[in-house]
Amino acid sequence: MSTTAGHLIVGQLERAGIKRVYTVPGESFLDVLDGLHGSPIQNVVARQEGGAGFMALAEGRLTELPGVAMVTRGPGAANAFIAVHTAYQDATPLILFVGLIPVADRGRESFQEFDINAWFGSTAKKVVTLDDAASAARVVDDAIFTALSGRPGPVVIGLPEDVLVHVVENATVEPRKVARPEPAAADLSGLTQKLEKARKPLIVVGGEGWTQDSGEQLAAWASRNSIPVVADFRAYDAVPHRSDAYAGFLGYGRSDANAQRLDDADLIVFVGCVRGDVLSDGYKRGLDAETVVVNADANLLGHFGRVDQHIIADVTAFAAALPATAVEVNREEGWFASARADQLTFSTPQPDGGIGVDLGVAMEVLKKEMADDALLTFGAGNHALWPARYLDHNSANSLAAPRNGAMGMGIPAAVAASLAYPGRQVISVAGDGCFMMNGQEIATAMGYGATFIVLVVDNGIFATIREHQEAHYPDRPSGTHMTNPDFAALARSYGGYGERVDRTEDFAAAFHRAVDSGLPALLHLPQDPTTRSPKTSTN
Repeated sequence: MSTTAGHLIVGQLERAGIKRVYTVPGESFLDVLDGLHGSPIQNVVARQEGGAGFMALAEGRLTELPGVAMVTRGPGAANAFIAVHTAYQDATPLILFVGLIPVADRGRESFQEFDINAWFGSTAKKVVTLDDAASAARVVDDAIFTALSGRPGPVVIGLPEDVLVHVVENATVEPRKVARPEPAAADLSGLTQKLEKARKPLIVVGGEGWTQDSGEQLAAWASRNSIPVVADFRAYDAVPHRSDAYAGFLGYGRSDANAQRLDDADLIVFVGCVRGDVLSDGYKRGLDAETVVVNADANLLGHFGRVDQHIIADVTAFAAALPATAVEVNREEGWFASARADQLTFSTPQPDGGIGVDLGVAMEVLKKEMADDALLTFGAGNHALWPARYLDHNSANSLAAPRNGAMGMGIPAAVAASLAYPGRQVISVAGDGCFMMNGQEIATAMGYGATFIVLVVDNGIFATIREHQEAHYPDRPSGTHMTNPDFAALARSYGGYGERVDRTEDFAAAFHRAVDSGLPALLHLPQDPTTRSPKTSTN
């Protein structure tokens, strides 16, 4: 049966099981948009390409398939670039379709022309332009396979508008199966021998592909073998926090105890992640220990330092293959128990003090009120220190936050999380600067029935940058002040629920009202502008 290349692209996405695409429409890919008319794939129309990209990124983070975004050429591609960079550094599967100028117009500096390979070639796993209409289904299938294989990441597909309307006879293709390599028996034996000798072993978990079963299996195995488990930066949902093996996280906002633990370990086992910049405090910590890396990426992109054993395996396959019995252990006294005790202390909210709403108290309320399978989203900034430190993750795929420090992800991610998991509670914590980058996507939430509660922490400054200024240029703040709107009124203007909460003691009741509204809800929380991070007795 004959069809156009644009319609064939939609047909291949359908066959792959893609449920949603996130778009900002453009005249350069009209035939794909026409193919989506009547398709079972939901076309979620965002208000800005950066928002659409972040929605797709969150979908790729929280589900088993890549998120898919579609934008137009030139300016649209530029706006979506932030999501591609984030997906590449975060190792998250993402497909970005970019409408392009007609083939005959290339090289003439035509309207919105740009070089797709030059733009995206250094920050995507693959960039391909569909110049052959008959290859449309194969190109889409290859993109999905590439995005999911090895180290996951983004694939960018250019769609010349004239090629999309070419009529072809080709049909969709059978989706390629992504390999989930299992660890060899010899690999597990080698790891066991290392663990038997180790006095202070440490497991670091992260990356994509974790399931509820794999997280629980690894945590139980670690507990049997008296090995503390810490999470890579913003991979806090890899293993359940209720496990007595879970000892917190590394990277920005980590405890001093875990930083020291990374240095003191005599064996570090990275599962699904690598020893990168943020995890190691700028390539400074955890460098001398014997190192095992369990990762499906044969190249170990981003890993720094020694590798004594590389087990090429998928995290779920590795967790399932772990032995049910414990190895003979000779751990240093207190190594395992102290890690858990430190985490319980570190993750217990304490009052921050100061004017405005005390986020320590607010997090205590959330800790009690959030559902066990709640989904959490946030962007980048000091506001993210509180949910990262204090809120528990006991369900896999329950966190969507940028590992590369991109601002503006929290609200688009909340939209995607709600659409991907209708009925589950979604909480987003946003700084005032972070919110204003993509807060308009509340309109998208209203249009598609997404529901979430966002806490906007309003301190009137870019607090992370101000903190750096205070350290390096004291008493010379520059370029970090913000003039903010009435966030609650803004939420109401979109049709959502909005409420300003000026006093800490009023937060719990306001949160209940937001939940009861059944709408995308926003709580505007003024915060003391001098507060930089959570305050506890133990750091």
